Amino acid sequence: MRNSWLLWAGASAVFAAATAILAKLGVEGVNSNLATAVRTGVVLIFAWTIVFATGGGGEVRLLGARCWLFLALSGMATGLSWLCYFRALQLGQASQVAPIDKLSVVFTLALAALFLGEKLTWHEWLGGGLIVAGAVLIALRPS
Repeated sequence: MRNSWLLWAGASAVFAAATAILAKLGVEGVNSNLATAVRTGVVLIFAWTIVFATGGGGEVRLLGARCWLFLALSGMATGLSWLCYFRALQLGQASQVAPIDKLSVVFTLALAALFLGEKLTWHEWLGGGLIVAGAVLIALRPS
């Protein structure tokens, strides 16, 4: 299927939405760092279960040093993102925190252009601007 990435990305968005709601419920009255650690442990077990269930466990030895480096750095960035996200959820409303978190789309566009050499068209610039405008309108609404 030519656009199967779109199906996977859509599923990711639905699960990310569920993550925000479930995390908001789970972080109440709990140290946000502890909550992040519990979540991370579950993700770790779940991910390795999927790897071995799909027969990918033997491929670990094929990973090169560059792959390990960038996956480790990505993992650290993910951990920092989750720590900040859980603290934000603890302090704010999920409906306000999530849109600000999704500004990562705009940062991704900029970083992809800067570091990966991806060419951005006016569509991406306009879409990114609309994401910023939408996030600000939702997050800064009067309480």
